Amino acid sequence: MRIVWMLVLLMLAGNVVAADYAREKKWADEVIPGVVVGDPVYLEQANGHKFLTLYTTAKDPKAALIIVHGLGIHPDWGLISVLRSQLADRGYTTLSVQMPVLANDAKASAYPATFPEASQRLQLAVAFLKAKGYQKIGIVSHSMGSRMSEAYLSAKPDPAIKAWVSIGMPGTADYRKLNMPVLDLYGQNDLPEVIKGAAARKAGLQGKPGSQQIQATRADHFFTDQDQQLVDTVAHYLNQQFK
Repeated sequence: MRIVWMLVLLMLAGNVVAADYAREKKWADEVIPGVVVGDPVYLEQANGHKFLTLYTTAKDPKAALIIVHGLGIHPDWGLISVLRSQLADRGYTTLSVQMPVLANDAKASAYPATFPEASQRLQLAVAFLKAKGYQKIGIVSHSMGSRMSEAYLSAKPDPAIKAWVSIGMPGTADYRKLNMPVLDLYGQNDLPEVIKGAAARKAGLQGKPGSQQIQATRADHFFTDQDQQLVDTVAHYLNQQFK
C-alpha cells in the first residue's frame, strides 16, 4: 500500500512540474513562419513528444553546435537567434533546440525538475548531428540553458561533445567534473546571481586545459546591443577548440 501511495505522489509531482507542451506548440506556431535562416526539424522523445529544432548548415563546417536557450523561451529568441545564424556564417553548423518550458509564471526554482527531459533532448540533438556525419560537436548555452547543459554534461554525455560555451550561468557550476574544455562567458552588467558566482566558477576552471572565463565589457545578461562582441568572443574560443 505504501508503494502505491508513493507512486501516486510521484505521478502528482510529475504533473505539477511537467513541461508545458501546449506552450511549446504556441512558440513553434509563432517561430516557424518567421524562420529565414535554417530549417525547422522535429525530433521525437521516448514519450512520443516531438520538439522543434532549427537546423542551419555551414559551408565547409569545422564542427556542429547545439544552441541551448534560457528560461521559458524558444530556439529563435534574441541572442539565441544571433548565435544560431551568425555562428553558421563563421563555419559552424548549428542546431538550436526547443528546451522544456513551464508555465509563463513558473519560477526558475521549478526548472530543475525538467532537467532529465532537457538531457534527453540534448542527447537526441547529439544523435541527430552524428547521423548527419558530425563527430565534433560543441554546446553553446545561455542562462537556464547553461544549467540544463551542465546537468547533461555532468552525467554521461556523448564523447562527441568536445567543448562547451556557458553564457550567463546563474550562480555557481562545478566545471571540474566535466571532461571537455569550457568557456564561462558573462557580462560586465550581468544579473547579480551570475556576477556573484563568477569567482567560484572561475576556480572550477583552474587546471582544465583549454578552459577560461571571460567578462564581456558593457554587456548585460542578454548582450543587448552587443551582438558583435558576443559572436566574436564565442567564435574565437570555438576556433581554438576545433582547429
